[in-house]
Amino acid sequence: MLEILVRRCVTVPLIGILGLVVSVPASASVEQDTFNAARAAYKSRDERSLTIYAERLQVQGYILAPYLDYWRMLLRLEKADPAEVQEFLARYADYPFAARVRTEWLKVLGRQQAWSLFFAEFPKLEKDDAAVSCYAALGRFAQGEADALENAKALWRVAADQPANCDKLFSAMQDNGVIADADVWVRMRMALQANRISVARAISRYLAVPPDAAQLKLYDRVYDNPQRMLEKGMLSSKTRLGRELSLYALERVARNQPALALEFWNKMRDGFSQENQAYAWGRLAYQAARRHDPQALELYGRAENAVLDAEQLAWKARAALRVKDWDTLLAVIADMPQDEQNDAAWRYWKARALKENNNIAAANALFIPLSKEHSFYGILAEEELGDVVGAPPPTYRASDAEVAAIQRLPGIQRALELLQLDLRWEAKAEWLLATRDFDDKQLLAAAELAFRQEWYDVAINTADKTALTHDLALRYPTPYRDMMDSYVRDNQLDEAWVYGLIRQESRFVSFARSGVGASGLMQVMPATARWIAKRIGLSDYHPGLIHRAETNVQLGTYYLRHMLDVMNGQVLMATAAYNAGPSRPKRWAGEKPMEGAIYAETIPFTETRDYVQKVMSNAHFYAHRLGLRLLTLKQRIGQVAGTGGGEKLAAEDAEP
Repeated sequence: MLEILVRRCVTVPLIGILGLVVSVPASASVEQDTFNAARAAYKSRDERSLTIYAERLQVQGYILAPYLDYWRMLLRLEKADPAEVQEFLARYADYPFAARVRTEWLKVLGRQQAWSLFFAEFPKLEKDDAAVSCYAALGRFAQGEADALENAKALWRVAADQPANCDKLFSAMQDNGVIADADVWVRMRMALQANRISVARAISRYLAVPPDAAQLKLYDRVYDNPQRMLEKGMLSSKTRLGRELSLYALERVARNQPALALEFWNKMRDGFSQENQAYAWGRLAYQAARRHDPQALELYGRAENAVLDAEQLAWKARAALRVKDWDTLLAVIADMPQDEQNDAAWRYWKARALKENNNIAAANALFIPLSKEHSFYGILAEEELGDVVGAPPPTYRASDAEVAAIQRLPGIQRALELLQLDLRWEAKAEWLLATRDFDDKQLLAAAELAFRQEWYDVAINTADKTALTHDLALRYPTPYRDMMDSYVRDNQLDEAWVYGLIRQESRFVSFARSGVGASGLMQVMPATARWIAKRIGLSDYHPGLIHRAETNVQLGTYYLRHMLDVMNGQVLMATAAYNAGPSRPKRWAGEKPMEGAIYAETIPFTETRDYVQKVMSNAHFYAHRLGLRLLTLKQRIGQVAGTGGGEKLAAEDAEP
C-alpha cells in the first residue's frame, strides 16, 4: 500500500499509483505564496492588494481562491449591498466560511435594524449565536410580536455574560415588565453560583433600586476574602443583597473549609427563610460531596425541599457511590433530568446498583446496549455481562479506490491544501463540512486518507464517528512506535498505557500546546521538562526541544514512570497524577480500599475524571491492537488502596 502521498497542492488532480490522487507541484508554491501574501493583506485590512491577489489566483484556478473573496467580504460587510452578500452566500453555500459571513451579516443587519432583510436570512442560520438571538428578539418586539420579550427570557437566564448588544434587549424587557427584581435576583444567584462575580455585579444594575457605590464594593470584598466577611459579620441578613452575598461567601468557604462553613452557617441560618436555608444546605452538601466528606449525604438530607441542579444531583449520586449505598444511588439517578440519566456513567451505575440488589434482568437490559459503546463504561458493561454479550461489531478497512474517491471531493482537497499551509483550524472546518453526511464506510475512507497525510488527530476523530462499522486501527493508531519503543522499555511502562495517554493528551500532534502551556505529544509542562532534563542528565536541553517528538516522549515517559512510583504502582492514580499533579490523587482515595471504577467516577475535577476514564479505556483498546497481555478493564484499573484516614483534601483540590 502506498503509505505516503505527494503532499502538495491539489490544483490539477491526476490518478496515480494504485488509483490514489496525486498532485502536480510545479505551480503550487507560487500559488501558495500568493495566498499567504493575500492573507497578510487581509490581516492588515489592505483591500486593494487583496483584490489584486484574488484576481490573480482566480485566473490560475487555485483551489483556495474563494477564501480571498471571503476575506474581501468580511472587510466590506458593513457597506456591502444586500444583493451582493446574498449572491456571495448562494455562490459559496458549500464552503464552511459561508456560515460565518451569514452570522456577521445578521449582526450588521441587526445593528442597522433592517428587520425585513434580517428575518429573511435568519432562518438559514446554522449555529446559535447569542448576539444574533438578541437581535432577533429585539426585531420581533420592534415588529409588534406580542410574546417576543417573554420568549426571550432564556437569553436572560444564564450565568455567563451576554454580548453587549443584548443590553438593549434586556432594557426593553425591564421597561415592559418582563424582567422584574425577582428575575434579576435569580440570575444574580446563577452568576454567583458559577463564581462570576463581575457578571453578578453588572446584573444588579437592572434592579429597581440598583446598589450604590458602597454596596458594589461588597462584591469584590466577598470575592477576595469571604471568610473575613463572615467572621466580622460584614454582610447583613436584613437585605436581599446581604443575604445573597452571605450565601455566596458561605459556599466560597465551603470549597476549602467545609467544617468552618458549617460553623458559620449554624450561627447565621436563623436570619434566612426556609427556602434559602434549603438552598444553602444543598450548596454545602454539593461542596462536601466534591471533597468526599462523609457528612455529604446527611447534608443533602437537610436540603430536602431544595431544587437541586444537575451537578448537585450528580455529586449526591457520587456520594452514595463512595459508600455503596445502592438504594440511594438508584433514587438519585431517578431524580436526574432525562438527559443526565441517559449519560453512559449513570446508565452503568444504575445497572450496577440493580445488579447489587439482585435485579439481574433489569441490570442486563441496561448493560447490553451500553456494552456496544466504545467507551470506559461500555467496556465495563461488557465485562459485567460476561458470556451474555453478543458478537463484536464488524471491522472494515477502506480500499485504495474508496480513499481516492474521498480525496477527489472539492471540500477534502481544500482541507488538505489548507493543512499544507498550516491553517489547521480552517482545514478542520472544511473537513468537518465535507464529511458531515458520510456513512460509516466513507468516514473510514476519510480517516484513512487523513492518516496517510499524518493528520492523526483528524484521522482519529473521523474514525471515532462511525456508528456500526469500525476500524480500530484508525481509532487507535500507533505512530512513532519505533521511536517510542526504547523509552517505554527503559522506563518499564505498559506500551498500551503510554499510547492511551498520548492519544488523549495530544492525538499525536507533536506541536500541540494546551491553554496552560503543556506541549508536545505527551503534553509536558515547561517547568516539569526542565526538572526531568536535570534528573536524567540531559545537559543540552533547552525549551525548544520540548516540541521535538523524541525528546518529548523521553521526558514524558520518565515523568509517567515517576508518577507510577509515587503512586506505589497504581496505574489509575498515576494517570490522575499525570493530569492533576502528584499531590491530589492520594487525597481523593478513601480510608478503605475502593474499586477503581468508583475512584475514577468520584474524581472531583471534571477534566481529570474524563481524562482518566478515556486514558484507561484507550489503554484497553491499545492492548488489543498491539497484541499485548490482555487484562480486563477492571483488572487494569484495579483497586485503590485506602489511606486509613491519613489523607485529607487540601485547599488546592477545589476546582475553579
